Amino acid sequence: MTPRTERQPQMTVEDFEELDRRAPETVRLEFINGKVVVKPMPDGNHSEIVAWLQATCVQHLPDLWLHAERGLKTERSRKGRARADGALVPRGGLKGHGEWSDTGTALMAVEVTSWDIDAAQRDRLDKPDGYAAAGIPVYVLIDRDDATVTVFTHPEDGRYRQQVNAPFGAPVEIPDPVNITLDTDPLKEFAD
Repeated sequence: MTPRTERQPQMTVEDFEELDRRAPETVRLEFINGKVVVKPMPDGNHSEIVAWLQATCVQHLPDLWLHAERGLKTERSRKGRARADGALVPRGGLKGHGEWSDTGTALMAVEVTSWDIDAAQRDRLDKPDGYAAAGIPVYVLIDRDDATVTVFTHPEDGRYRQQVNAPFGAPVEIPDPVNITLDTDPLKEFAD
């Protein structure tokens, strides 16, 4: 006789949002692939990289704002919740949004890898799929582990169909709708 296994009920998005509202301010939660994930607090280098990218966007894209730590409704049917290290939207594009924004105005999502064991899975696999499924045109991964910048584009069927990878220091083309060339030379000081 085979033992019966009890199926655990899946957490709903509504339950996750309630849990997130009740979490202490020092705990940042995400809901990725139906699982609650604790997002690590950024270290100083992580924050400096995000600030560098914000300043670069302001300089070259004055009508677009890169919002740090923006909550986005991701995945198919917006069933996931991710806190992007950066979300590029038209100026005023978040007016009237709550903590978790629909991705309709998001032109680009950005993640900077953290030094935790789950970063590889979360930032390199789960988040690109979630952002692609939500229709965000561009995803930029600044990977401190291997000192590269990867630009994911052409979301289709829950996956980005194209990706370009460059080492820190190389110019990185971010295509439409962002249309900017990043001089990533400043990132070399963050390579280990």
